[in-house]
Amino acid sequence: MISAPFHLAGERLALDPAGTLFWPAQRLLAVADLHLEKGSHFAARGQMVPPFDTRDTLSRLQPLLRRYTPQHIVFLGDSFHDSGGSARMQLADRALLAELLTGRRVTWVLGNHDPAPPVGLPGEAVETLRLGPLVFRHQGIPDAASGFELSGHFHPKASMPTRCGPVTRPCFLADARRILLPAFGSYTGGLEITAPPVAALFPRGGRAFLLGRERLFSFAVGPMRHLALAARPVATTSIG
Repeated sequence: MISAPFHLAGERLALDPAGTLFWPAQRLLAVADLHLEKGSHFAARGQMVPPFDTRDTLSRLQPLLRRYTPQHIVFLGDSFHDSGGSARMQLADRALLAELLTGRRVTWVLGNHDPAPPVGLPGEAVETLRLGPLVFRHQGIPDAASGFELSGHFHPKASMPTRCGPVTRPCFLADARRILLPAFGSYTGGLEITAPPVAALFPRGGRAFLLGRERLFSFAVGPMRHLALAARPVATTSIG
């Protein structure tokens, strides 16, 4: 895979086609919205879906940890689909996750689906993490004074024209102040970047990076001020 370099607050970051972000200077890997145990959440409510989402999500995370060998992993919220998700994990999945986290600093940024830290797993739980010039939080704040921000929550996706018609894919969305990460979980939908809650974060537009099999596909996004006006209050929006 070929990652795309992106500079934020003077820091060189790498956007990976799998949907994660690596900060080489800090040996830090950020990943958003795993929504682990979403399948078992729905099964408990009588909506039977294949119960393999957690295993699939972790199996896609595993090679990224081998590739980047991060010392610090930051999960940007909604890592589990609900507060009881960590307790419902199958033993094999829990063992795999514990193995992936062993020997690393782990930060669980709390989200709207998981407002409490996972039970029985290593790491610290925080509402917001500040490292150097960067701020890590689950849901972005549409305020330029809030710092240089990395966030998730909205599961951004975008459409790109091709000779065979438009292609819609999960994406990063970035500008000079923030990067919005795509959802990493196997059972996660997406919100178009033109939706008002996303536009509120990027009223002046930015650049979208669509996830591809081996690389990212980038294009400029024009100003979205007119869409941003319809976005308040952002805090009521819930995805996934």
